[in-house]
Amino acid sequence: MKKQTDAKKVAAVAAAKPRVRITDTTLRDAHQSLWATRMRTSDILAIAEEVDDAGYYSLECWGGATFDVCLRFLRENPWERLRQIKAVCKKTPLQMLLRGQNVLGYKHYPDDILERFIALACENGMDIFRIFDALNDNRNLEKAIQAVKKYGGHAQGTISYTYSPVHTVENFVAIAKEQASMGADTICIKDMAGILSPAAATALVSALVKAVKVPVQVHSHMTSGMAVAMYLSAVKAGAGAVDTAVSTMSGFSSQPPTESLVAILEAEGYDTGLDHQKVAKANAHFRALKKIREPSTGLGEPVDADVLEHHIPGGMISNLRSQLQQQGALDRLPEVLEELPRTRADMGYPPLVTPTSQIVGVQAVLNVLAGKRYEMVTQETRDYVKGLYGRSPAPIDAKLAKKILNGEKPVTCRPADLLKPGLAEAAAQIDPKLMEKEEDILSYCLFPEVALGYFKWRAKPADQRDPIPADLEGAGQPKKAEAAAPAAAAPAAAPCDETLKFAEIGKLVAGLASRLGFAAGAVPAALPELSVAVAAPAAAAPQKKEAPAAAAPVAGPTVNAPLNGTFYRSPGPGKPELAKEGDSVKAGDPLCIVEAMKLFNQIKADKPLKVVKFLVEHGAVVAKGQPLCVVQY
Repeated sequence: MKKQTDAKKVAAVAAAKPRVRITDTTLRDAHQSLWATRMRTSDILAIAEEVDDAGYYSLECWGGATFDVCLRFLRENPWERLRQIKAVCKKTPLQMLLRGQNVLGYKHYPDDILERFIALACENGMDIFRIFDALNDNRNLEKAIQAVKKYGGHAQGTISYTYSPVHTVENFVAIAKEQASMGADTICIKDMAGILSPAAATALVSALVKAVKVPVQVHSHMTSGMAVAMYLSAVKAGAGAVDTAVSTMSGFSSQPPTESLVAILEAEGYDTGLDHQKVAKANAHFRALKKIREPSTGLGEPVDADVLEHHIPGGMISNLRSQLQQQGALDRLPEVLEELPRTRADMGYPPLVTPTSQIVGVQAVLNVLAGKRYEMVTQETRDYVKGLYGRSPAPIDAKLAKKILNGEKPVTCRPADLLKPGLAEAAAQIDPKLMEKEEDILSYCLFPEVALGYFKWRAKPADQRDPIPADLEGAGQPKKAEAAAPAAAAPAAAPCDETLKFAEIGKLVAGLASRLGFAAGAVPAALPELSVAVAAPAAAAPQKKEAPAAAAPVAGPTVNAPLNGTFYRSPGPGKPELAKEGDSVKAGDPLCIVEAMKLFNQIKADKPLKVVKFLVEHGAVVAKGQPLCVVQY
């Protein structure tokens, strides 16, 4: 009887304490920040049950770079990852990071693609969508918030935090109020670079709590070393939730450590509701996993005070190191960090978060590697300057804009208003034999070349697939295999019938758009269910696109690759080639593309010339300095 009374007293004391909710980022942002997003689904499922039992407010496990990396490097279906995690984690809401109109990519996508992506994400188990825009242009959030609410998800509006001559508390409050009026259920301060100070957090959180009538959450990174102190200030100012990662996956450019922060909050009289033993068990799992997943590039110093100048977010710094290493230029990182603030100022002080972090960061890299600023300009930089990502916080440097736009007029409307519906067109571009579900169309819409590469790899017999690097092979298995959704099966040897909620991939004939109701830009509320036969791909010899073997030299000058990357003749599937053999082009005309650091770098003619012969196949990997084509001046 006494034990029951004591238990009731403990429960009553806990209930009297103010609750601070904890979002765990270990399964997404933490390994994106530390391991370049190389955590596999099996790594997650091996500890998912304990994580689900720990008492977190939510588990961030999807979005960000996970989608791209699953397809590009891990050879996993990111949709299957979501289903499998949801099959185990039934107690804790799952959370993802959504880049507003950019969805998960690096450009704006049409409204029909955005809405259908959100619908399928909800259908497959996603609960909370943290929706942000890199420029804090709320025009780019409105459709996403509407779609999340329509399909039953929790829409979290987000402020991409930074400081500059044009960013103020009043400005951020106005952004948050507008998001709340759009239907946001909560507001998050996204301090992606870890530059929000305790005093600034007190001022901003206090103002938000007073101005908006929805809960406020704070997300940060440990890059500058301030995040733990900042979180405590934010909580005391009224923040109801914060983001952390288990200690093994914390620190450096990741989130603050769960265990340490919980100890601080509990000592201050707050209750987090976390099971310390379950958190410790999860931490032990990731400590063991760290030995094979941590990249060889290393993490640098545990605290980077320079982030207060360069503002590079935690999710990008590990990728930046990796990308420079791929270019054989890791030693030039200090120069890039020095150049980056200058590039950011030229671009109107955008907050550095995907995709602007990638756009500004890669442009800074190119400015350093080329030896002359803006000698090489990515297509994404051009689109940004044109206004295709939205309004820049401050005007872009006028001389630079004139040089980059080269006579084109900037965009002033909501950028997505210029985009026609894209689902039907995308479905028509994919070989039906490569698709298994509607989700494949969405994967292709976001990452065309990457998704096609994955689909072709998936379609091969297991013994003919290109091997996955040993350090990326599965390291763990689900604790209870029966609790997890079955992994995607290999295609059967004979055709099978499957009910698929997507465009009629069996035929993909002319008139597809009109049959699905895409008329005059309209998007149907839901695509019809169609029973179609999906033929299994025939066994084929492995095909791997590589740089061609050395051939007899071709006389004449050549245009060479300025970077290590992937060579493309056109900007995307279904798009015309930039230059054909035999074409005569003017100085400045694009010849081809080298994709490097996730962005497309147009290779332009330095003077009037004629393209004699391309020396590299579309989709081949090329090295810096490798001849791409023979030309005649």
